[in-house]
Amino acid sequence: MKKITKAVIPAAGLGTRMLPIARTVPKEVLPIVDRPVIEYLVQEAVDSGITDILIITNRGKGAIEDYFDFSPEYEAALLAKGREDTYNEIRELPQKVNVQFIRQKEPKGLGHAVNCARAFVGNEPFVVLYGDDVIMGDVPCCRQLINTYEKYKKSVAGVKAVSDELIVKYCSLGVTALDEALGEYDIYDMIEKPSLDQKMSNFSILGRVLLTPEIFDILDNTPPGAGNEIQLTDAMGTLCKSYGMTALDFKGKRYDMGSKLGFLTANIDVALQHPEVSEDFKKYLKSLNLN
Repeated sequence: MKKITKAVIPAAGLGTRMLPIARTVPKEVLPIVDRPVIEYLVQEAVDSGITDILIITNRGKGAIEDYFDFSPEYEAALLAKGREDTYNEIRELPQKVNVQFIRQKEPKGLGHAVNCARAFVGNEPFVVLYGDDVIMGDVPCCRQLINTYEKYKKSVAGVKAVSDELIVKYCSLGVTALDEALGEYDIYDMIEKPSLDQKMSNFSILGRVLLTPEIFDILDNTPPGAGNEIQLTDAMGTLCKSYGMTALDFKGKRYDMGSKLGFLTANIDVALQHPEVSEDFKKYLKSLNLN
């Protein structure tokens, strides 16, 4: 079995839930303490064995490209001040992975964005990390999906059980158990943004999928769905019926970085563990006398 080395990160969304800041600052470069959201996604992929990443952007998101380039002015200033550790730190990630970029020229949905990666992916399985979703845990979520793919030889969706309130905003999966103790299920159907009477289960895809290249021909023939966009969920629904697909109830905490609450929660959780600010931040929180 060929090693999975490619990942795709769709980051072309307008970020309307993060307005007004998203009007001029891509939500993917908003900071979680001192690192942009997009770095957490790229680092997860690298820690999972990925060597090549395609980030799909659109107009106004050049800051993402700049972040993964070298910064001669910063680097020269750091070296002049004797800050070799910081210099090495900001060069480390761009040296570890080949990051490429392509623009989604029209906002036609997540399925259309993923289809833009066909030439990059070729005839290989690949991981998709949704640009809004940061997942933190002991084992990188992408690595968990790769392990499951190697076990069942099928595409894999990273899933969690969500409330009825959220299931109608996300998607619902029809599943049968493979190994409930390990959180592994066979997917027989899925629906994007269902009404509650269409719900098949409370399992929903949250931010990570591993796809085989058959998805591209399916996407070519997938009509617009919810929101008049080409929905990746619709294409995966065809994929699971034609080629099979596995669901993995992954280990880790997911943060919805397209929402204000998700952004704030991620910053608090990371700040509480950050070596530079954690102690002072804890003192500050205690001083608020929150109930």
